[in-house]
Amino acid sequence: MSTTATLSTQKRLKPTSVGYKGVGIALLIMTLWAGLLTYLLAYYRPDWRTPWPYLLALVQMHLYTGLFITAHDAMHGVVSPNPRLNNAIGTVAALLFAYNWFPGMLPKHQHHHRHVATPDDPDYHDGEHPNFLFWFVRFAWNYVTWWQVVLMAATYNVLKLWFPQANVIVFWMIPAVLATLQLFFFGTYLPHRGEHAPDNPHKSRTQLRHHAWAFVSCYFFGYHYEHHDQPYLPWWRLWRTK
Repeated sequence: MSTTATLSTQKRLKPTSVGYKGVGIALLIMTLWAGLLTYLLAYYRPDWRTPWPYLLALVQMHLYTGLFITAHDAMHGVVSPNPRLNNAIGTVAALLFAYNWFPGMLPKHQHHHRHVATPDDPDYHDGEHPNFLFWFVRFAWNYVTWWQVVLMAATYNVLKLWFPQANVIVFWMIPAVLATLQLFFFGTYLPHRGEHAPDNPHKSRTQLRHHAWAFVSCYFFGYHYEHHDQPYLPWWRLWRTK
């Protein structure tokens, strides 16, 4: 799905309280992630000759992405109107996704919104290597910590003592890596690459209007101009801006 800057077609929505619907959606995503992962590690015995293990890995990837999107919404304070609960859910969701540290990510994400697509943007490329691979490496370098690597390695070695090693790799490790690529591709690379029109204050593009694809691809995160323009909207309300 291509992206295009369609600044004239977006709808502005008034900020409204998410109540506790955001909490319910966040808990649903985390429960589905944990439940499916438990089943895939403890009970599922894949037949690698069939497509089902690979499809289940993609579902788990999508739920990993949901964890990050939940943490991202918490960075904007739109998971819960209670700040402590909002940040607690954001912290748990981030930790479940490869031990990301919410308090460390929050100021970087705020910096991204203030300095989008500039040398001061921690999500942006270095100005000399805008291609996907170099940009992704720089992006990962800015966010992945040695503590994450150590904790992931330790967790892997514990999990493989209790569960089949192939299941741990295919359903716990690989989906996290694929979700990271998914988030970068749809949430950073596609919307922020290239030149932006002078009248584009957020230096962002948006996916063409296709709600089913927008959800499957990245929880409506491809409606990225709309997110930067209306960051008070949780992911499950972004589609209304189209």
